[in-house]
Amino acid sequence: MTDGIAVIGAGMMGGAIVKSLLKSGYKGKITATDFQLERIKEMEKLGVNAISDNRKAAAESDIVFIVVKPADVEKVLKEIRKEIAGKLVISVAATVPLKFLKKVIPEARFVRIMPNVAALVQASYTAYSCDADVTEKDKNKVKALLNMMGICAEVNEKYMDAITALSGSGPGYLSIIIEALMYAGLRVGLPRDIALSSAAQTVLGTGKLIIELQEHPAKIKDMVTTPGGTTIDAIYELEGSQIRQALMRAVEEAAKKSNIIRDKLGLNSQ
Repeated sequence: MTDGIAVIGAGMMGGAIVKSLLKSGYKGKITATDFQLERIKEMEKLGVNAISDNRKAAAESDIVFIVVKPADVEKVLKEIRKEIAGKLVISVAATVPLKFLKKVIPEARFVRIMPNVAALVQASYTAYSCDADVTEKDKNKVKALLNMMGICAEVNEKYMDAITALSGSGPGYLSIIIEALMYAGLRVGLPRDIALSSAAQTVLGTGKLIIELQEHPAKIKDMVTTPGGTTIDAIYELEGSQIRQALMRAVEEAAKKSNIIRDKLGLNSQ
């Protein structure tokens, strides 16, 4: 696959997409745009064609990623309207529905995705939804690109708010858990570097066990829990806490916020 790719908006997520594609050895031309000079310089250091001209980037590319704030999506789309007509456009803007994107530029073929920042290390879970004009050939290209960032799955768009809340924001929740485990390690006498790396690797390894073995988390828990052992005492303490409810409430509140943001931007009435 050697399609020219434009990434409009080289901030945290846009930069992660570019870096992930480069790490995967993507052979096509990648152009990144941003209005901040330091971000352009960062992209240039990576060997990417980095400019501030969105129209030029879109015109010279076959596939265009839109990685800007939801409030800026309409302005950016209208700016590059002529350049993306008839092209595959991948929107990373949280909360912005396909019907809105299609209303602004009916001639483009839109895919809405929700990755997370783990794309930086090619470990993102990315959900995607497509408009009716997206072809099977388009989908194959999208899957190939998203798999360079981690793993991906096509979902009904109605689940996107929930995906945003769960996996999109998930690294924030898990960072709190890893930090707590690190402090627990410090409390029982581990050096800070060992406490942090062992906590982070344990979370990473548990996730890989679940995905690669296709096992329920309860099965993994049972694998390390023996009668009268250390793990069962620790689990007993956890079950007496509100950790499950806290995580459930966190995801629920984040999902609600997506709808609130959409209301503020007037996207629910579009």
